[in-house]
Amino acid sequence: MKKRLLFVIDSLDVAGAEKSLVTLLNLLDFTRYDVDLQLFAHGHMLEKLVPKEVRVLKPFIYTEFAALNLREAFIQAVSKSQFKMLSSRLKYSFQIRKGKTGNKQKARLFWQHASTVIEPNPRAYDVAIAYAQGVPTFYVAEKVKAKRKLAWVNVSYRLEMKEKTFQTRYYNKFDGIVAVSESAETVFLETFPEYRDKVSIQYDINNPEFIAAMAEADEGYQDGFDGIRLLTIGRLSHQKGYDVALETCRQLKQSGLHFKWYVLGKGPLQREMETAIKDMGLTEHFILLGVNANPYPYIKQADVYVQTSRFEGFGLAIAEARMLNVPVVTSEFDAVYNQMVNGENGLVVERTPEAVTKAIQQMIDDHALRSYITTYLTQEKKGNVEAIHGFYELIESS
Repeated sequence: MKKRLLFVIDSLDVAGAEKSLVTLLNLLDFTRYDVDLQLFAHGHMLEKLVPKEVRVLKPFIYTEFAALNLREAFIQAVSKSQFKMLSSRLKYSFQIRKGKTGNKQKARLFWQHASTVIEPNPRAYDVAIAYAQGVPTFYVAEKVKAKRKLAWVNVSYRLEMKEKTFQTRYYNKFDGIVAVSESAETVFLETFPEYRDKVSIQYDINNPEFIAAMAEADEGYQDGFDGIRLLTIGRLSHQKGYDVALETCRQLKQSGLHFKWYVLGKGPLQREMETAIKDMGLTEHFILLGVNANPYPYIKQADVYVQTSRFEGFGLAIAEARMLNVPVVTSEFDAVYNQMVNGENGLVVERTPEAVTKAIQQMIDDHALRSYITTYLTQEKKGNVEAIHGFYELIESS
C-alpha cells in the first residue's frame, strides 16, 4: 500500500526552496507514494512544473478571501457571514502596518490572527512535511493529522527570544527537523539547542540533466547586448545584500567596464531598489528582470554569476550556476563553503563593495584564472540526484 505524503509550502514562486521542492517532487517514485501538495498562495510560475501525479489541494477559503480587495472582502463577509475572516484580515493588516516587520514576525502575526479561520486538513497522512519555516511549519503542527511530521529548515534561522518562544510550541509537535546544510543545522541549533536529537541533514537535490535541458529550452537575454553579462538570482530583500550589489555596480561603471548586471527576482525592496538604481545613475547597468519560471538560459549565457547574500541556508542559485559551468563570485555567508572552493570553482570574498568589485574585475581580466575555474567547473561533480535515497530513508524510518 502506498504511503500518503503531504508537502506544505507558502507558494511555488521562483525561489530556492520552491525550486528544490519541485525538483524533489519530479524525482519521487509514485508507485510508492500518494502525494498531496498544499500551498498558501496559488498561481505562481513553478506550479506548471509539478508532476501530474501530485494532487495540488484546493486553496484555503481564507487565502481566497484575503486575495480580495477590501471592498470585495466587506461585501463577501456580509453576504456569506464571514465576519471572523474579515476580522482576522483587518487585525493582521493593522499589526504589520504598526512598525517594521520581517518575514519571521509577519509569519507569527499571520498565524496568530488567521489560524482560527484556516480549516484543518481532513485527510490522515503517513508523513506530513512543512517544506519551509514559518506558516507552513505552524500549519503542519496544528492543522494536519499524520503519523510523523517533519519540518524543513532551508535558511540560516536566527530568531529573537519572542519569535523563539512562539515557534517552540510548534516545533515541539514535530518528530524530525531537517536542515538543508551543515551551517543551516548549526544556526538552527544556536536558537533551538533542545532539538539536537531531532535534527538531521538532507541536502537540496539538484538534477543537472534537468537544468541542462531547461537551459536550452528558452532564449534567455533578448537585448542584443555584446558586453559582459553579470547575473544575480534572488528575492529582492535585505538578506540578499543588494545594497552591496548596487554599490559594486556603481564602482564597476566608474572603472569603465562594458557590462550589464541583471537580476532575476522580486520582493519587498523592489521600489526602493528602482529608486536607488535611478539615483545612482545605473539605469543602463543594473537591470531588474522580474521573475522567470526558467532562469537557466540566463545563467548559462552569463559571464559571471554574482551573489552578495548576508545569509543562505545553502545557496541553490550558486549550485545551479556551477552546474552550467558559469564562474561564481560570492560573498562569504554561513553555508558558502558547503559548495564553494575559493579559487577553484569561483571566488569567495568579504561582503563589501570593494571586495566584490575587485573579484569581478579579476574574474574578467585574469584570463588564466577564468580558464582554470571554468575547467574546474566542467570537471567537478554535477548535482546530487542520489540524495533522493536519503529522502526515502527519512520517510521510511519509523
